[in-house]
Amino acid sequence: MSTPQMMTIEDLSRYMGRDLREVEKLAAKNLIPGRKIDGKWTFQLNEIRTWIESEFDNYSPDEWANLETSQQSEDVDQDFPVSSLLTPANIEIPIQARTKRSVLERLVYLAGKTWQVWSPDEVLKAVVERENANSTALEGGIAIPHPGKPMPEAVGESVISFGRSINGIPFGGTRGLTDLFFLILCRDNTTHLQILARLGRLFLIPGFVAQLREAETPEDAWQVIADAEKTLG
Repeated sequence: MSTPQMMTIEDLSRYMGRDLREVEKLAAKNLIPGRKIDGKWTFQLNEIRTWIESEFDNYSPDEWANLETSQQSEDVDQDFPVSSLLTPANIEIPIQARTKRSVLERLVYLAGKTWQVWSPDEVLKAVVERENANSTALEGGIAIPHPGKPMPEAVGESVISFGRSINGIPFGGTRGLTDLFFLILCRDNTTHLQILARLGRLFLIPGFVAQLREAETPEDAWQVIADAEKTLG
């Protein structure tokens, strides 16, 4: 029997918004973390979440859209998942940080301005641990730091903060400099994956990332994101 933490291959197909046959092929090729028990595939939720995150640069617009559709959180506005969890008060341009550690500290501070981050030290520790395990830096100078698992005991409501560095900061090994940082703090996996999927779709919109880099104020950056979300429907 499936539980919230363990999934059958049918559960996983619905969870990812993908055709069952496609998921079966990926599992058979060991491209998805799972294991067979008595001839049946079993998947662990946190492992799947980590795998989806690791595949961020490889997802197509349709794959992101299907994942987002399969993850409908009650914590967000379905038309504006990102901009509903982000306000200009949680945005800093330029971000007051020059190192990876100070970027994370600043993003947690910005998120805390919502008064929804109940345990900022615990949140920062979890975000740093996640980064140390595997950097969230992506191609194109973007990073999406977040805890390795939901923290409902430390976060009152799901929240996003955003910062842009003027010159870029070494953030992810061979990825080069990173200048756009989205911190995601969600109370559950559904919200986390819906936000991740929406960001994936936003980043693929022609000109979106360039417009974020041109935004001069927090209000401008928030408007760029909100306007882009309108186009996704």
